[in-house]
Amino acid sequence: MDGAERYEIGELARRTGVPVKTIRFWSDRGIVPPTDRGPSGHRRWTPDAVARVDLVRTLRELGVDLATVRRVLTREVTLPEVAAAHADALAAQIRVLRSRRAVLTVIARRRSAPAEAELLHRLAGLAARERRRLVDAFLDEAFTGLADQGFAGIRRSLTPELPDDADDRQVEAWVELAELTLDPAFRAGLRRLAELHAADRAGVEGVRRDAVAVVREEVAPALAAGVDPASPRADPVLARAAARYAALCGRPDDAALRGRLLDRLAAAHDPRRERYENLLAVVNGWPPAESLAPVLDWAIRALRARPAG
Repeated sequence: MDGAERYEIGELARRTGVPVKTIRFWSDRGIVPPTDRGPSGHRRWTPDAVARVDLVRTLRELGVDLATVRRVLTREVTLPEVAAAHADALAAQIRVLRSRRAVLTVIARRRSAPAEAELLHRLAGLAARERRRLVDAFLDEAFTGLADQGFAGIRRSLTPELPDDADDRQVEAWVELAELTLDPAFRAGLRRLAELHAADRAGVEGVRRDAVAVVREEVAPALAAGVDPASPRADPVLARAAARYAALCGRPDDAALRGRLLDRLAAAHDPRRERYENLLAVVNGWPPAESLAPVLDWAIRALRARPAG
């Protein structure tokens, strides 16, 4: 006997807060072996066993399996190595849990049917490469074959990039955005808008703004000033917007041009397009997109109030 203090299992349990049953289990497996046994045959530990039990408990609460705990205690691996490996594993688990939470949130909000729930779950679980393929297919359908140098930038501006450390809002936004890319009507509408955009640029050198951009600059002040789009006060606003659009596509400002402008604005005035842009901003961590719906609505009403141009 070395004369050092000894703790029996009950005392060790009291000092560590770990149940007797657990300490006995760890002892049987060589994780916390006793220092010796007393005259009655009971296991006993020296005071330094308290620190060992505390370490084992901490590692177990962090999800480290007993086999790995033993390797740490016997110094086969270092604690930082184990911590790094388990941190990576937990990060992966967190991503999965966030994905599941996002799907459940969307399902609950929409009161989804089983078929939709299955689709949302599949979209949420896509790996980065699969997400890229899904988005590329969507954007290919919208822009492939349209010869316009401005479309490369537009395509980049419509590409979601879900980060590896995405938060709950980003994951939830990705699920809804991915579902939207599969909507045939939305895909067809975006393709038509791109074709109209390309037609306006045909034969025009350089990258120019589109119909929506030039109209917005003229209409936004009138909208803010409360000008009624059907009133005479709207006439000069619409005239300036139409003149800028005519210059953009190299056509005279006449009834045909204003009908053409109305087609472009109506195609752009799709709630799904605005929803996509809002979701995209969340996924990519961008500032919220400005709503163009009020401007488009004002311009469309102004054009329809003047059918003769």
